[in-house]
Amino acid sequence: MAVGSHAGPVTLTELARSTAREPSLVVTPAVVAHRGASGHRPEHTLDAYRTAIRMGVDDIELDVVVTRDGVLVARHENEISATTDVADHPRFADRRTTKVVDGHVVTGWFTEDFTLVELKQLTTRERLPRLRPANTEYDRCEGVPTLGEVFAMVQAESVRRGVGVGVMVELKHAAYFDALGLPLDRPLLDDLARHGLDHPRSRVTIMSFETTILRRLAPEVRLPVVQLVGRRRERPADLAAVGDRRTFADLLSPDGLADIDEYADGLGVMKGLVLPRDREGRTGRPSTLVRDAHRRWLTVHVWTLRAENAYLPADFRGPGHRRDHGHLAAEAQAHLDAGVDGIITDHPDLVLPVVSATRPAS
Repeated sequence: MAVGSHAGPVTLTELARSTAREPSLVVTPAVVAHRGASGHRPEHTLDAYRTAIRMGVDDIELDVVVTRDGVLVARHENEISATTDVADHPRFADRRTTKVVDGHVVTGWFTEDFTLVELKQLTTRERLPRLRPANTEYDRCEGVPTLGEVFAMVQAESVRRGVGVGVMVELKHAAYFDALGLPLDRPLLDDLARHGLDHPRSRVTIMSFETTILRRLAPEVRLPVVQLVGRRRERPADLAAVGDRRTFADLLSPDGLADIDEYADGLGVMKGLVLPRDREGRTGRPSTLVRDAHRRWLTVHVWTLRAENAYLPADFRGPGHRRDHGHLAAEAQAHLDAGVDGIITDHPDLVLPVVSATRPAS
């Protein structure tokens, strides 16, 4: 939220010191493990989160959806056939169905059709087995974790490490779940209260691509709120559902940033919005997005930096197959040079040395 005018970039640390709220224990620039260390373990598993923490990340990022009985669980989508063994359970065969989720027709198995007890009968698996075959060694090793279980693990790992670890919680399909009578905010508030985390020093951040849920939560929590931003031409699902024609590009306009500033503390943007690519797929000069956001005292995290050539801009790719690693460290450095406050990555082990080199010696 705005705390005054500022002509230049504002770091996370400066922002925390400047606000009227009790300051968070922030680190800048931050390294955030996307769905855990998902370049090394199946995403959204306790092992993926724990591996990232033991690598030394500042924060982990996770997505949450909800079960039929109102429990938040860590999955990137509510459709779970790509990340669990649900298709291998004959007793759940009749749960396979087709739905319209955020305007997209999706066929599969959905968390809102399972109780937590039923969901706990499933095991997790690697979502990208062809791209990350080594991760398949950890298939069927774990179940689907609840948000409460993630909070408990992070608290234990923070004690073990002697340094607090942040948790960036993304609320998925909020308007869709609202329409089903399964709002995400109530179980989120309950989990925060149960673990004593609804205070600025908890290192918990609330995020969503949808504006409605963030506006609803902002006055209810004492935590940072981050507006996620996708491709410029796309619309937030909650706005599209009510016929609002605004796109993410509109949210990044001067009026849009002023609007976001009313309820949010930062932005989480796809990396191409900070370092646009040319027709050859190479990165060019940084956009004005970081500068514009910092002038509003909004922090900027970029997503998602991945090591595989398949995800890298042309100028950072290496030789070999699309699953081979290119020059992720160089891409991370380019984003740091553009002034971002945090990097969200599947491969925190490769980004941490680059970010650590930018921090003053303690």
